[in-house]
Amino acid sequence: MDKEDQYLEEYLEYLQHIKKYSSHTISAYESDIRQFMEYFKTTGAQVDKHTIRDFIADIFMKTKKKTTISRKIYGVKSYYKYLLKQGKIAKNPFDAIGTPKIDKNLPGILTEKEMLEFLDQLPDGNFIDLRNKAIFEFLYATGLRISELTNLRMVDINWGEHLIRVMGKGKKERIIPFNNYAGNMVQKYLEAAKQKFNNEIDYIFLNARGKKITSRAVEMILQEKYRLIGGGRKHVYPHLFRHSFATHLLQRGANLRVIQELLGHSSLTTTEKYTNLNYEDLLNVYRKFHPRGA
Repeated sequence: MDKEDQYLEEYLEYLQHIKKYSSHTISAYESDIRQFMEYFKTTGAQVDKHTIRDFIADIFMKTKKKTTISRKIYGVKSYYKYLLKQGKIAKNPFDAIGTPKIDKNLPGILTEKEMLEFLDQLPDGNFIDLRNKAIFEFLYATGLRISELTNLRMVDINWGEHLIRVMGKGKKERIIPFNNYAGNMVQKYLEAAKQKFNNEIDYIFLNARGKKITSRAVEMILQEKYRLIGGGRKHVYPHLFRHSFATHLLQRGANLRVIQELLGHSSLTTTEKYTNLNYEDLLNVYRKFHPRGA
């Protein structure tokens, strides 16, 4: 292993054990850094602000996406910042490199009418239908990320208080309420799951073989069901439920800080921090403002 590979391996371990990043995030960092390293090996150029800009121009010609360029710059810049802190290099060549301004796009949502019509028309006649309906009701009830939903376990649910414990990005734990409608649907599905597989349930949402369902499977099911029920009028994906959850609460007058707490965001902008809320207040606001919260 050469020095560059050794430094990179040490950095990836730092991201995993110290920063507590997810495996997906670490893989993205590694891919971007290795692409950067390969570019300079191929060209034989020295890493400085001028050749870095050449690299950025090369990426732009291939992708035309500012978001991709911004992500790559941030990832490699963070790596060099780490190397500087560790005394591996004397100067960070990315100090003079900015990131392109990203055009802000409003997240897509389903309206309340579209969401409730879709959920209400989902069938529940067999195990698979029950599971699908429970998944989408729970996504909308909680605003969970799809990875958070697929990793949800029985020990994470407090049925008596209608609360779930979620480990989100950066290993940050948060507590989220869910409404009676979604809770009843999940319990109905779990009863069917226990009968079908004849054993104790660990992960809540399972595939047809009794294994934890994947995020990709949920996405494919959603797209198929929305084509059948919603007529394919919009492009739908699991994160759309999270956007819709937040937007509908906000439209009904929920406090922005409560929504931040529910979503697990550390801030709405990079500079604004929000205050912690106690769970009783959070639960009361949720029940008042979520369309199915009553």
